Amino acid sequence: MGAKATGAFILTASHNPGGPTEDFGIKYNMGNGGPAPESVTDKIFSNTKTITEYLIAEDLPNVDISVTGVTSFTGPEGPFDVDVFDSATDYIKLMKTIFDFESIKKLLASPKFSFCFDGLHGVAGAYAKRMFVDELGASESSLLNCVPKEDFGGGHPDPNLTYAKELVERMGLGKTSNADPPEFGAAADGDADRNMVLGKRFFVTPSDSVAIIAANAVQSIPYFASGLKGVARSMPTSAALDVVAKNLNLKFFEVPTGWKFFGNLMDAGMCSVCGEESFGTGSDHIREKDGIWAVLAWLSILAYKNKDNLGGDKLVTVEDIVLQHWATYGRHYYTRYDYENVDAEAAKELMANLVKMQSSLSDVNKSIKEIQPTVADVVSADEFEYKDPVDGSVSKHQGIRYLFGDGSRLVFRLSGTGSVGATIRIYIEQYEKDSSKTGRESSDALSPLVDVALKLSKIQEYTGRSAPTVIT
Repeated sequence: MGAKATGAFILTASHNPGGPTEDFGIKYNMGNGGPAPESVTDKIFSNTKTITEYLIAEDLPNVDISVTGVTSFTGPEGPFDVDVFDSATDYIKLMKTIFDFESIKKLLASPKFSFCFDGLHGVAGAYAKRMFVDELGASESSLLNCVPKEDFGGGHPDPNLTYAKELVERMGLGKTSNADPPEFGAAADGDADRNMVLGKRFFVTPSDSVAIIAANAVQSIPYFASGLKGVARSMPTSAALDVVAKNLNLKFFEVPTGWKFFGNLMDAGMCSVCGEESFGTGSDHIREKDGIWAVLAWLSILAYKNKDNLGGDKLVTVEDIVLQHWATYGRHYYTRYDYENVDAEAAKELMANLVKMQSSLSDVNKSIKEIQPTVADVVSADEFEYKDPVDGSVSKHQGIRYLFGDGSRLVFRLSGTGSVGATIRIYIEQYEKDSSKTGRESSDALSPLVDVALKLSKIQEYTGRSAPTVIT
């Protein structure tokens, strides 16, 4: 017998492209259930350089994966078992230990409340009917695109305002007006780990979503009744969670992009809730982000806020919850500009210049005042580096930060520096704590800082691009 496995390969409809037609993903997760750390993936990559041959098993065992149960086989290394199990049953059982299903049922049963979930023809659809309809009593008509399909029905299974078009239209945020949108809408991506949350004609940013879940978790979710161990976000994610942590006196961690960093904190009992701006939210019930968990968390918050009001004239809505959050903690206006497939050398030069500029913040602030006199001064700037408080590992060159005196931020990150091209991501965040100004249009509030970001970085000069590829 060989050595005992310390993890498992996951074959997934990941958003990281693989395979001849870039429609397939393979991940390796460790024994804790979370993504492999860099020390492991680096070793795997190193080993691939020494492979001289590989073997293919031609006589594969015939297993009917539509039937649960254990089937025994004998192979070259001896007997082995293949166990086909119903993951939806196990998942629902776990969720019942976290959430108050009875309170969510009462919310969904209220004639004042309406619900919509879009599976985007991904794997979340396999759970949606069992969870939302069979267990929680939602109408089957509230489910959209919940039949998993190999090609995702010809769509792109990203839960955002661009790709979840049918849900966006139904929630009254599209080009055509829906006269009576549901009170709550949500979507999950192809492998169901990322999520989007919507209210009636109202979009909740992922950065706000994790902050609002953290702010309401103890009161709304039984699993957290004894308190949160800590909270964490990825560095590019807005600082909305930071403000909640400070106000509630919670441990707070800012980590590099990548869920494995959250896993370390959770294994050490230091973090309960975490999230990232790329629509990922989760808790320490598992070591991966969990799209359906996030939907249940929001339904729990809505159920708690309306527990004494289900028979009233007007329910507390998603928009009400977000507006109250902004009134309490301030609002982090936020956007991300992606410049895809730019010249790799030009991208590196742009980033190097941004680092060089950090040596003289007085010159930086002078330039900013010439661009936009109303923008606050930069009070600190660095290239983000993370020392893991659990294992002491250090992750360098994780992004370039400019931090402003009023709590606003500019973050620049570079990825994909191969010969094909690179992607430059600019994260622009304007903090507003004056409650009389938190209701502005996001584009208006961000406009001065966007101007500063583009001109300070000289992105058009370096890349030749007059506009980003994608704005989120």
